[in-house]
Amino acid sequence: MKKNDIDYHKITVVMTNGERFETRSTYGSEGDVVILSIDPHNHPAWTGNLADSIKKTSKLTKFKDKYGDLF
Repeated sequence: MKKNDIDYHKITVVMTNGERFETRSTYGSEGDVVILSIDPHNHPAWTGNLADSIKKTSKLTKFKDKYGDLF
């Protein structure tokens, strides 16, 4: 292997629903396991709840929650 070659190796990725798959990566070392906390099974962009998620964190919503009784 040349000095500048990237060291790819196989790792196992575990999704939030328990599904596992093997992929090549530069992360960690051969045989490492990566456990995801966010993946297509629960990310708002993929589940259709993106609008709810944006609504909950918007500055306007935070302002209304804090000062809603004044207006």
